[in-house]
Amino acid sequence: MGRYLGPLTKVSRRLGVFVGGNLKAFQNRNFPPGQHGRTQGRKVKLSDYAIRLQEKQKLRYLYGGLREKQFKRYFDEAARIAGIKGGNTGQIFLQLLERRLDNVVYRLGFAKTRRQARQLVRHGHFLVNGRKVDIPSYQVDPGDIIEVREKSRNSPLFKENLENIDPRAIPNWLELDKENFRGKVLEIPQEIELEIPVNVQLIIEFYSM
Repeated sequence: MGRYLGPLTKVSRRLGVFVGGNLKAFQNRNFPPGQHGRTQGRKVKLSDYAIRLQEKQKLRYLYGGLREKQFKRYFDEAARIAGIKGGNTGQIFLQLLERRLDNVVYRLGFAKTRRQARQLVRHGHFLVNGRKVDIPSYQVDPGDIIEVREKSRNSPLFKENLENIDPRAIPNWLELDKENFRGKVLEIPQEIELEIPVNVQLIIEFYSM
């Protein structure tokens, strides 16, 4: 399955939570898309499998619509690490997703959405420890410095995004230096706050079925 590039508003309506797209459109039409979406609403009772699938899709689309194969690979790696070092598979799974470079760019406020962050990384606008990295899935480590390339700093996009960022929205495992278009990874994220409620245990059960 390839990466989903369609409208995220439609996905948000289908899942019943805002995972991206046009927030106003989602709020005005908060019912499933399709001919009978408005009349049937969310009255259809979901099977146990469908409930677990829905939780998995919520998290996958929240992180920008990752390919299913790639998303599953993160889960497998989390399970492997938990098996070797111990720990909670669900927490390790989220840590791997959070440590993606595109997600860090988004969390630091350089981009409005994870999709935009992915595009900006792809276009080579960022340095990690002084070297250009254009791989969105690149895993950052504590101590890494992420910064906007010198020639990209005059872009109105970065200036606007940083001007509108709420400092309280920056997670405590990251540090932002707005004046120098730079961020730092302080530690591996421990308490991860997602923008929507997701039951990670159901995702573990989905992949264990």
